Amino acid sequence: MAAALDGVDLRKSFDGLRVLDFSTTIAGPHCTRMLADMGAEVIKIESAEGETMRTRPPLRNGCSTAFGQLNVGKKSLVLDLKSPAAIQIVQRLVSKADILVENFRPGVMRRLKLDYGSLRELNPKLIYCSISGYGQTGPSAELPAYAPVIHAASGYEMAHLAYQPGRSRPDYCGIYHADVLTGVYAFGAISAALHQRHGSQEGQHIDVSMLESMLSLTLNELQWSQFEVKPTARPLFGPLETSDGYVMLAVASEKTFQSLIKVIGHPEWIDDPRFAKYSDRRDYWADLMDGVERWSRILSTEKCVADLNNAGVPCSAYRTVAEAMNDPQIAHRGALSEVRDEGGTFKVLNLPFRMSGAEVSAGKRMATLGEHTLALLKDAGLSQDEISGFAGKRLAPELR
Repeated sequence: MAAALDGVDLRKSFDGLRVLDFSTTIAGPHCTRMLADMGAEVIKIESAEGETMRTRPPLRNGCSTAFGQLNVGKKSLVLDLKSPAAIQIVQRLVSKADILVENFRPGVMRRLKLDYGSLRELNPKLIYCSISGYGQTGPSAELPAYAPVIHAASGYEMAHLAYQPGRSRPDYCGIYHADVLTGVYAFGAISAALHQRHGSQEGQHIDVSMLESMLSLTLNELQWSQFEVKPTARPLFGPLETSDGYVMLAVASEKTFQSLIKVIGHPEWIDDPRFAKYSDRRDYWADLMDGVERWSRILSTEKCVADLNNAGVPCSAYRTVAEAMNDPQIAHRGALSEVRDEGGTFKVLNLPFRMSGAEVSAGKRMATLGEHTLALLKDAGLSQDEISGFAGKRLAPELR
């Protein structure tokens, strides 16, 4: 494959594309980080104070690695969007942009005159992606929404609670599924719009809802909610206690079941009426697990996993994220990249796919706040006098 054609790096799928990133926190930045990893030039637009995630721990020399995880490889442009001059600069940049991503509450970009309807007139090919809690229109559109709120609103938390025997109160979840999932859906929609643009030569507005993204995770529950069904017994997976921890076990097929009962020393259970059929195992899952745990409790987690894997039974030790990062499989696939910011080096996760004809990897460094402002103002066509006047009023203090 040729490395370049007309200045475009063919090793990067999205090289040559320019993205204006107005998004904050997680969902939007996760989407645009994916675009950057695929080769797009992503311009992150921030206020002089910087996005709030810049102060999210861990901090080293004032630099957040959580912010870096989401924004590495992007350019940084400082603008005060309350300034008419800044709006004019954005409008100039839009004329050369391919994609715009924002996750303000619906109505904010319209008030700034940076909504799709306004910017489409400047660039009919612009793909404009709006990410919000509930969508851009409708009775809930302007409600404030963060991931934990959407987890509750979507039914996800109550669906999860149904799998926790003996519990009736929803629990806390500090892992923001809604943000990451919605960012991925936005990335997919943008990719589809880019393909469509090849034929139509026109951009479009993409409206991504966190609520609907989370609903997509409740595959079974979404159908069970529409029809009268027999109450579902426990699924055929769950944690096994070992002498020093826990192992997740999944008994999803007849072959898996037969392998399991052999490895634990109970081949006679193949004819046991409680376990002979798949449906019966659901009803007597607790009995089955009691028997399996009499075997697993005398084994270390390492030994338990080894025996089950050798028998072809799907399983895994319950690991910390740190332990998962140190898995030799992660190293084999090059899943982590070392990047740099003003605080030093740290590791970020690459996109979880590999392409035989394209390079997919994180950028090498995290831009400082406003690092590319002057260059981008020149690119927008401002004269030196205009830049000097604008910089004195609107840029971050270090750029004045």
